[in-house]
Amino acid sequence: MRNWKILAGSAALLGVAAIAVFTLRHNGPASASAAAPSGPPAMPVPVTTVERRTLPVYLDYAARTESIREVSLQAKVSGYIQSQPTADGADVKEGDLLYKIDDRDYRAALDQAKAQAQRDDAALAYARSNFKRGDDLVKTGFLAKDNYDQRASTLGQSEASVSQDSATVRTAEINLAYTEIRAPFAGRLGRNRAPVGTLVGGSGLTLNTLVQLDPIYVTFNPSERELATIEAAREAGPVTTEISLPDESNAHYSGRLTFIDNAVDRATGTITARATVANPKFSLLPGQYVRIRVHVRDEANAMLVPQTAIGSSQLGKYVFVVSADGKAEQKLVKLGPTEGDKVSVTGLAADDKVITGNLQKIGPGSPVQPLPPQAAAKTKS
Repeated sequence: MRNWKILAGSAALLGVAAIAVFTLRHNGPASASAAAPSGPPAMPVPVTTVERRTLPVYLDYAARTESIREVSLQAKVSGYIQSQPTADGADVKEGDLLYKIDDRDYRAALDQAKAQAQRDDAALAYARSNFKRGDDLVKTGFLAKDNYDQRASTLGQSEASVSQDSATVRTAEINLAYTEIRAPFAGRLGRNRAPVGTLVGGSGLTLNTLVQLDPIYVTFNPSERELATIEAAREAGPVTTEISLPDESNAHYSGRLTFIDNAVDRATGTITARATVANPKFSLLPGQYVRIRVHVRDEANAMLVPQTAIGSSQLGKYVFVVSADGKAEQKLVKLGPTEGDKVSVTGLAADDKVITGNLQKIGPGSPVQPLPPQAAAKTKS
């Protein structure tokens, strides 16, 4: 009986073993793969290639506009303002009449000087004729030497009077011309401070101001650390500049760097520099705040990537690129000048595929699937 039980147990074990072998033979590989843990799926990511080209390098500053010339218009001669032919705030050309002073006194003085000059001219003609006759008479002995010397003295006095008359006439003409105040250069007139009927001249009263607007200065203050870069650019040739208003991204004005001061401000560590900017439409006015970009050099073969691809960590700036085995590879980079939405970097290879999206969902070694350009564009949008 006991032997029969042993044989029955052995038979049962053999049956179970046979079933297990049969199962492994028919379903073993599939079951093993199903039981093995699967890795994370590849993350679809938009990528872009590194762009290589020459990149202009600029230094950006806050700046302020200044007029090249600004004068206070004052009267040289005394008189009442008779008229103001040019309105306040008008754009004028060189030589335009701005103010007219009552000139009746100065015309009378000129007429008087001319009349005196005519009388002295007649006296000079008579003195010359009388001296010439005396010259002939003194040679023949019919005129005493004293009378001859007196005629010579009279001639000298007449010549001096004519010279003085000429100066008096010229002074009267100048004073008459001063009754017309004209624009010394092209520019824009300011606010009138001497209405018609105001007595001007000799009191230092400013009638108005005139500023030159084309060209115009743009003054800025680079730091002493940037001075060497700017000086190197000046040695290479004319340094061009681009100027824009604070609320505008595009530059609307261009000019050239024309001045750097001869000393650094000890308090701020900056130096005064300025550019001369064309302003033909008078759209820039003195005292405006603007932005200026100074072109200091061109960086050849710069490597540009979108700024959105740049990440930051304790180690520094980095980007993710697609490795040869389809994984995200982190590369540390050093940033350079920017242009628009791109930034130049060092630390990448020319054939790197830079990941530009889904950066929060990947890490070093994460499997990634680069998207074609069309799909990448949809992902970014």
